[in-house]
This record gives sequence, structure tokens and C-alpha cells, in this order.
Amino acid sequence: MGDSDLIQNGQSEVVQSSNSVDHVMSTLRVFTTRKKNCYSLKVEKGGQIYARASFYYGNYDDKSAPPTFDLHYDGNYWDTVETSNDKVVYYETIYVVKGDYMSVCVAQTQRNQYPFMSALEVRSLGSNMYKHVDSNYALYLKARVAYGTNADVRYSADAYDRIWQPAAIGTGLTVVTSDASIVDTSVDDNPPQAVMQNAVTTSKASNPIQLTIDFPAKAIPIYMNLYFSEVTQLDTTQKRSFELYANDKPLTNPEIIVPPYGTVTEMWLTNLSASSNTSFSLVATSDSTLPPLINAMEVFYVDVLTDGTNSKDVDGLSSLQTEFTNLQDWSGDPCLPSPYTWDWLNCSGDATPRVTAFCAIKGFLRYINKVKQSFGEHSWVFRYLSGYDLSGQLPDFSSMDALVTIDLHNNSLSGSIPDCLGTLPNLKELNLANNKLTGPIPSSLSKNNKIKLTNPELCVSGKSCKTDVTSTGGGSSDTTLTSSGKKSSKLPAILGGTIPAFFIFWIIVGVAIVLHQQRKRAAIASMTAGQTGGANTGNGGPQAMADNGQMGGKLGQVAMNEFRVNMEQQVSNEISELIHEQVQDNDNRGIRNN
Repeated sequence: MGDSDLIQNGQSEVVQSSNSVDHVMSTLRVFTTRKKNCYSLKVEKGGQIYARASFYYGNYDDKSAPPTFDLHYDGNYWDTVETSNDKVVYYETIYVVKGDYMSVCVAQTQRNQYPFMSALEVRSLGSNMYKHVDSNYALYLKARVAYGTNADVRYSADAYDRIWQPAAIGTGLTVVTSDASIVDTSVDDNPPQAVMQNAVTTSKASNPIQLTIDFPAKAIPIYMNLYFSEVTQLDTTQKRSFELYANDKPLTNPEIIVPPYGTVTEMWLTNLSASSNTSFSLVATSDSTLPPLINAMEVFYVDVLTDGTNSKDVDGLSSLQTEFTNLQDWSGDPCLPSPYTWDWLNCSGDATPRVTAFCAIKGFLRYINKVKQSFGEHSWVFRYLSGYDLSGQLPDFSSMDALVTIDLHNNSLSGSIPDCLGTLPNLKELNLANNKLTGPIPSSLSKNNKIKLTNPELCVSGKSCKTDVTSTGGGSSDTTLTSSGKKSSKLPAILGGTIPAFFIFWIIVGVAIVLHQQRKRAAIASMTAGQTGGANTGNGGPQAMADNGQMGGKLGQVAMNEFRVNMEQQVSNEISELIHEQVQDNDNRGIRNN
């Protein structure tokens, strides 16, 4: 089936033809906008699902530049996708879903490397499958191998379309085939019969089977399933029994593995960590007359699941997206993973994050977040730039009780301000300027001395509206709104005169940083050119040049810091002067200031 019902973003592309890949991989959807793009799928809350995301670059863009990007689901980091020109790569996870929908997202991590999706599969699993891991944890497939097969085994041999790849047969191993016409595979994890009809063994009982698994250098939690089935009916003089060892220590004692004929026994390992220094092997017991064997194996990494963004915020955002179609392109978890928060949101850093601000100003919150990380807080710059052209009435999103800032100016909101905004306990700034709102400001807002109402252009047609507006100094002033929608207050003029200068300052800073980086690269290029004359050139020259570059960078940084301080001081002075003019102007007009 197509994916148009699951996602609204992205562009469909056709890969270059290849006979070596499945026809399902002949098309893909690429995402050249947004830092994160997500598919949304309806699932059964509390059910266990098996998801696989597949990627085939196939040089669809004629650039022979397969991209690298991140893969997420339900606010969890899944893996880093590393694509290739001519190979399909896929990633699998098994977990218990916590909501009614599952999101699968691709996120851009490198400039000009655009993420894409070739195929996405989600299936429900039986209630007894993979049950030996806590439901608060997810399984990430590392390997699923079938010993003795010569091709992938999947659907229809496997009802869940798990992909069982042929295992590499090492030195000293022999492939054996079961002489049982039917192998009963009705164990918890239901391996396909085609997998259990083949196995590998060694030539004699004293030789163990080494299980080759490519673990990372650092130890990580793992979950393993091992499947065994006897390939022949043994007589009374024969015995096949063995144990699983990890680093030469038995893991199964006192349980001994004795494969049954015509059926399957399954061993699972959990609460275990492994690294590149960990080795697993099957070792025959002292009384076994036959060597060990194995039919199939699954290995998963294990990691804890996030709870996702607080459900009250998710519900409130859903109300906003229902009302405003321009916001419906955003999907997936609003706050997680933390570098990939929706562009128009700010979130707390809690394990279960809360939405603390939304600002429907295109692209600006992402820029502000980067500025905050580098230069500290400057919350008052959340002004200017175009909005998202939101039109309609504000819905009730009072469940989002962690909101501190709401900035929806420069849109086309209509109707009245809902009373629910005055019930938000943490709200400190509300900017609804330049909209088409009508009616008086609700008393729940005008009586809340914690809220700074920024330029509320509101008035009942043909009447004048009067409300209390809290000033930044903690006091309040009566601001009159006329039927023409104009206020006597000059606060918008103050912000309008100062913010662009501050914004230009940050542009200058950005340009300076880019130029500084270019100078550093030019210096490195000069150093390289100076060394091409001989391989035995000493390190003194390049080292001295590097030191000079560092000195120049430090001097440039000092100059930039001085410029920043001077500019901020100038902006601060301008604000003070304009506020002074505001007070004088208000006094001249007979407006009382408390």
C-alpha cells in the first residue's frame, strides 16, 4: 500500500532499476524540509508490535551520495541509518506501545543529506512472544540467523515476516538436515518450520560451537533467543546434551540443553550485558555422546522506552492541530528526542517533558534555541517575522498547564480570547498582536498580575475596551483600546525599534563566525601546501602556524565579545529611552500609571 495516508510531507522518487532488490524498494519518499518528518500509524494501546523500517538509496538523485540520518519512533532514538548505493538496509524493533498511535520518524543530521523512507512495516505480535523483557524496554534487532539455510527465510514461511538470514558457517561446522517430516514449532516465539529443519553441528562431541556475534566495544544490555531441534531420532546409546557458555563460564547450569526430535526447545537470555570481549559457545556435557547443535538464533539490544511528552500537552497540541490545518504537518512526539522538538515549541528537559512555550513564528524558535545554547537567554526577542497564517478561533488547550509563553502574533486568529488562557498557572507572556480577535480581554486574564499582555489588539466593534496590562516592572497601567483596534500605548513601537537592531547583531555574529571558519580553513590549506615538498618536514612550522591561528581566533573572539557587549548596551539604552518617552507620552495624555 502507499504511504499518502500516513504522512503529508516529502516527495516521492523512483530509484534506478536493479534486479537485485525487491520491487517494493523501487520507490522512496525523501524529505528535504523540516528537521524531523514522521509517519503516524494507528495501533492498539498496550499491544506488542514488531516494526521494520527499510532503506534503499538506489542513486535516485543521480548524485551517488547515499545519506546518513537518524531514525526515531515514539520519541525514542532507534538507530543511525547508514545507506549505500546498492544495498538495502533495514532496522527492526519490538516493543509494547503506550498510546493509540505509533510514530516513526526520520531526522536530518547532516547538511544536504536528506533522509528518506523506502518501506515501513508494522505488525502485531502474539501476547506470549518476546515476553521475557519488561514492557518498559524495547528490543532492537542485532542479528537473526538460521543455521544451515542458503537463503533468507521470511513470509510466507514466517507468519510475521521476520527475516532469518543464512548464518556464516565457520571452520569445523557441518550442516545437518532434519529427517522429521514436520517440526512442531509451537513455542512462545514461533520460529518458522523452514528454519528448524536445518542446523549446524561439529564433527565430534569435544568440539564446541562458537556463536559469532559482532558486539560493540562498550558493554550493552542484550536479549537472546536460541532455538534447538534434534535432526534425527536417537537410539538408546546416543545422547546429545550441552550447555551455553559465556567467556568459558556456563550460563545454563543446572539446566542442560537436550534438543527434542520433531519439536523445538527455546532458550532465552535476559538481564545480560555483552561487549566485543564477550564470547558465547555451546559446549557438550561430559556424558554426551554427540556434539552440540543449533538451528537458529536472535540477538537484540535492549534499551528503556521514554514515556514521551506529557499526555496533557499532547492532547492540547492535538486540539490546536485540529483547529489549524497549517500545523498538521508536524507529527511524532512534540518534544522528543530533545534535539528534534517541533519547530514552534519549547520544551522542558524533564524525563517526561512539558511544553513550556509555543511561538507560531516560522523557523524562529529553532534559531532562538541555538542562540540560547551559545549565548544565553534573550527571551524578549520572540517578536517579528511572519506567522503561520493561522486562521480561525483559538480552541481550548487549557490542559497545557506548563505553558510559560504563548506567542501567536502576526496571524489571522478570529473570535474572542478564550477564558481558559487565564487559568494557565504558569503563563507569564501572552502575545496575540496583529490578529483579528474581537471582544474584551477576559477578566481571567486582566486580573492575572503574572501575565504580560503584549499588544492585545482587541475591541468590541463600535465600543471601547478597557483592561489592566501588567508592566514589566511588576506594576499595572490602564491601556485603552479603541474601536479602530489602535491603542494609546507605544509598547509595540518600542519593541519594533529595538528588536531588528538586535536581530541584525546576531546576523553579524553569524557572518563573523563563518568568515572566521573560512580563514581557519585557508590557513590549514596553506599549511598543507607547505608540506608537500617532502615527507620529512619537521613539525615546528605547522605547529607555529596553528598557534598563530589560535591567537588570531582568540583576538577575534575578544573583539566579537566587545562588539556584542557594546551592541547589547546600545539596545538596552534605546529601550530605556523609549520607555522614558512612553511614560512621558502617557502622562501628557492623562493616562494614570500605577
